[in-house]
Formats: sequence, structure tokens, C-alpha cells
Amino acid sequence: MDRTRPESIGVDIGGSKVLAVRLTPDGAIAATCKLATPPEAAALVERVLDAAAQVMERSPAGYLPLGVGCPGMVDRDGRAQFSPNLHGVDGFDLHSELAAGRPRGSVTLVLNDATAACWAEQELGAARGADDVVMVAMGTGIGGGMVLGGRLVEGAHGFAGEVGHMVVAPHGPPCPCGKRGCWERFASGSGLARLAQEAALAGRAPRVSVLAGGDPEAVRSEHLVKAAEEGDAGALAVIDEFAWWLALGLANLANALDPSVIVLGGGLAEAGELFIGPVRSAFGGLVEAPAARRVEIVLARFGERSGAVGAALLAGEKGTGPDQPG
Repeated sequence: MDRTRPESIGVDIGGSKVLAVRLTPDGAIAATCKLATPPEAAALVERVLDAAAQVMERSPAGYLPLGVGCPGMVDRDGRAQFSPNLHGVDGFDLHSELAAGRPRGSVTLVLNDATAACWAEQELGAARGADDVVMVAMGTGIGGGMVLGGRLVEGAHGFAGEVGHMVVAPHGPPCPCGKRGCWERFASGSGLARLAQEAALAGRAPRVSVLAGGDPEAVRSEHLVKAAEEGDAGALAVIDEFAWWLALGLANLANALDPSVIVLGGGLAEAGELFIGPVRSAFGGLVEAPAARRVEIVLARFGERSGAVGAALLAGEKGTGPDQPG
């Protein structure tokens, strides 16, 4: 739905980067900035404010509204309660710390990054016009967001959408959250790297090893993607394995939530054309009653910028009134 919004800024905190955008009132991206994510929470606040400053232009009312997406369990007051892939912020009152670094009266909003990403894609992106949308953001881990019945779902405490920690293999590899076999261990950027390393170590993906300098243990997801783009059979086999794991989680989400659109986003979705076909194919064999389902699986329009765009949109919708918690 179209709304009149002020110009606004959104920042997405990732495991490796802090990405900021400035949006115009019509939702166009006017400026972007990408900085490395520091390990300490206090340094992270300065990095977020720095990224925001680099894309900001003063509005007639002063500072622009700022929305910040953070991975993991972010409560409704903007506190990062638990972030498996960014443990430095666990228990950190991100909203208060960020608000303290901005002028009094400026809007500061903090929420889960994938929840923000889902709003961006439903409002302006690949799922625009759909009322029931699930967003799966694949980066270091997997985040999730949901718009159901046209409303953004945040849950009782703000923790809705932790889909990456659905357990799909109870005896599978350890997860940073403390459990074993979480979905993100198989279907995130780090999950793809793990599958690629296993294939390289087993001699099933020699080209991937070559691209990693001949060291299978140095294999990363980008080596696998490059080899697959070259048409290497071993790399493509790993892509098919990855696609099956991704489709398994998507089928579980479709069975539970019945969305009309599932959006795949995050940094890994930048290479999405490689696996979107295999994912759709595997999904049909895993979801309940596939003939009765009408679920479109699409790549995010905004790619890795979805979280920042959504955070900016939501901050803009809060307007330029008094500062308030996330």
C-alpha cells in the first residue's frame, strides 16, 4: 500500500557488514553505505551512527528518522536479547544507546532485520500487493519475517521469525545458538560454505578447491558459487544439495503459514539465480499437497539491502515525532 512518508534512513546490521540506505519519500534509494561490522557492542553503535551519517542529508525538520535492523531476538523495546551470529550484542539495549547518540526528538526504531526486510519486499519489492508473505533472509545465518493478512508479524515479545533455528536434523552440526541441526546450518551462507568444504575435502568438488588456493579447508561460499557459475559439475551438485535443504525449510513454513509468496533475500540471494530453479523443484516434492498450493518463490527485489530499506520505511512511518522504543 502506498503511503506518504518523510525521507528516512535505514541501517541493517549483519554478521560481517553494516549497510545503510537513505530513502526518498517515494521509496527510492538515494544513497547507500557499507562498513565492516565491529565485534564489540559499543563500537557497533558508533559504526551504525557513522553509516547513517554518511548517507544522511538534513531534512527540514532536522535529523531524518532512523530505523535499524539487528539479527536475532530483538524485543519490542529495541533490546538485542540474543543474537547467535552476533553474540557481542546479547542483552544490549541497542535502542537506548543509539537514541542517546542522536538529537532529542528524532525517531529511532530498532527491530529484527529480517522482519524489516519482509516489510520492504511486501511494500515495495518482490511481494508488493501480496497480503501473506514470508521472507527468508540468508546471510551468515537465516532470518525470517512475516506479513500475514497484510500486517507485519512481530509476536508477543518481538521475537517472531526466528526460522533459521527450526531444527531439521536433530543430530546435525552444532549451531551458534547452542542447539544442533538448525536449518541455518544447512541453508545459509555459512551452511553453503560447510557443504562446499565437505565436498572439497571428499574430492567431489576439485574446482572449488582450486579456487580456494588448493586448500579445501579454505573453501568459502563464494568459491562454490564461482565454480557453479562456470558450470562445474561438482559445484552444481553441491548447489542441488543446498537447494534441497533450503526447500525443506520453506516447505515447513508453507505448511504452517500458507503464504502466497516466499521471498528469498539476504547476501546469499545475490547469487539466487543459481539455486532458485532447484529450490522450486525440490519444494514441490517436499510441501504438503503441492497441487493445492499456490506459493510463488521469488528473489528479493532489494537483495541484501532489503533489511535497511524496510527499517527506513518503518522509521519513516513513525514520522518525525518524539523518539520512542522499537
